[in-house]
Amino acid sequence: MSPLITCFGEVLWDVLPTSRQAGGAPMNVAADLRNFGVNAQIISRVGDDELGVEMVQFLSGKGIPTDLVQIGKTHLTGVAKANISDAHEVTYKIVQPVAWDYIQPDAELTEAVRNSDLFVFGSLAARSPLTRDTLMGLLSVARRTVFDVNLRAPHYERALIEDLLQQTDIAKLNEHELIELSEWYGYEPNLHRAMEQLRDRYQLETLCVTLGEAGAVMLDRDGFTTQPGFDIDVEDTIGSGDAFLAAFLFKTLQQEPPQHILEFACATGAYVATQRGATPAFTEETIQSMFLDRTEG
Repeated sequence: MSPLITCFGEVLWDVLPTSRQAGGAPMNVAADLRNFGVNAQIISRVGDDELGVEMVQFLSGKGIPTDLVQIGKTHLTGVAKANISDAHEVTYKIVQPVAWDYIQPDAELTEAVRNSDLFVFGSLAARSPLTRDTLMGLLSVARRTVFDVNLRAPHYERALIEDLLQQTDIAKLNEHELIELSEWYGYEPNLHRAMEQLRDRYQLETLCVTLGEAGAVMLDRDGFTTQPGFDIDVEDTIGSGDAFLAAFLFKTLQQEPPQHILEFACATGAYVATQRGATPAFTEETIQSMFLDRTEG
């Protein structure tokens, strides 16, 4: 039986100056996993409105099952207003409250997570009490958990992040997020030492830190693995971190060596940064031929 990955959290429309596009980190990860042929699904909630109908259609078009996407009557489908004046650092104003702030617990969600090989979640969807409680209940039955830290001010607080880390097996964050967490604990500013301290504090199986155009560093039970970035012409960075995580999980489930995992993840993130939007279509062969065949040759 092929591995099953369940992602949890926000689905929303990124509103750009001249267009809008489907987004939300958990949805992006699920879509990218589907690109690799992984059986990925998402737990979320949309409104009973036009944008909600369009989102369900978008998910179906990406091959993502929609049976775990709730439809609410009282809150609108999520929207985030994106500022892309700096292509390397997109910022968002995320509307609140919206439908995904009210993901309801039910037996179907519990069973889906219990049967999943990996359960992927972030901090943003936990900004509201109801969705946070639903998430906590699902974490209690998950086999193996993946925390995409994804700090979005002002939608988080330290106690929440600490609660989520306590229930995490694999954590992924960027260098700015690592610095912020390190400052909470007075950790050393050295990258490797800070990673070791965070890994040990929360007894993480794997900790991965992305470094933007400089690549990424991973720490697991075998030690550190470092991968430099790829030289690309950036179109926009929307979704590149989510593509990195999807590729990382894809290769992790294949039990590839750490260097291969990290190289492939960095290459996938780089590819998405060369494309417009968060969820371009691609395959494993796309990434291999564009970035890796030439490095191996």
